[in-house]
Amino acid sequence: MSMLAQIIEHKRQEVALAKEVRPLEVLKERAQTLKPRRNFKDAVGRLHHINLIAEIKQSSPSAGIIRPEADPVQIAQIYQAAGAQALSVLTDERFFNGHLGYLAQVRAVSGLPVLRKDFIIDAYQLYESAVAGADAVLLITDLLSVEEVQIFLEIVENLGMAAVVEVHSEEDLQKALQAHAKIIGINNRDLHTFKVDKETTARIIRHIPKGHLVVAESGLKSHEDVMYVKSLGVNAVLIGEAFMSAADVREKVREVMGH
Repeated sequence: MSMLAQIIEHKRQEVALAKEVRPLEVLKERAQTLKPRRNFKDAVGRLHHINLIAEIKQSSPSAGIIRPEADPVQIAQIYQAAGAQALSVLTDERFFNGHLGYLAQVRAVSGLPVLRKDFIIDAYQLYESAVAGADAVLLITDLLSVEEVQIFLEIVENLGMAAVVEVHSEEDLQKALQAHAKIIGINNRDLHTFKVDKETTARIIRHIPKGHLVVAESGLKSHEDVMYVKSLGVNAVLIGEAFMSAADVREKVREVMGH
């Protein structure tokens, strides 16, 4: 079984268990009482800038443990001080050493909008994200049908959140466009093989109509990489591994972003 298939199978079990512990109705009621969200779309859509979504990521199936004993709160504070526009928090526990609880912790110490990065396959997880403190969620088109992307985007909007709709191929992009996604993330990593090809952004961005916000994800490690995707017309970059694996996180952010 491929790594992605293992992740999804485990995610289904995880969601089923979560529904028993906290039924959907309870989450929906709780979601009604939430404070207004921070505007993720505006934060990462500033014109004439390359905007940074800085990611808090402890480990991954492809890289193993990236930063042992990393404190999400401390990393969030460093990212904000280093000039990030938004934060991305990996919440998958089994494969990425994340935790849903990190969203609220990170939000409490930072004024930046927070994106929940996980494998979202069920509407339940959208309400769960809102209640946990996410301002935005990642939707991976490869895991969802066009109908699901549309339904999920509607729920996300009703909850006052934003969604980064992630694509890796032209076929994925068609799904995102049919579902009227406003923010499109181009993942340079193939989730089936975990291989990274930075030319994926160049290949796909040509087919994205004007008026969409575009985020480049994965494999961006240097200032040259950031300038390259900026030259292609990307609005924002999502970077985690390069920062989390650096001895001095703040210095690395400055170096990569050219601050």
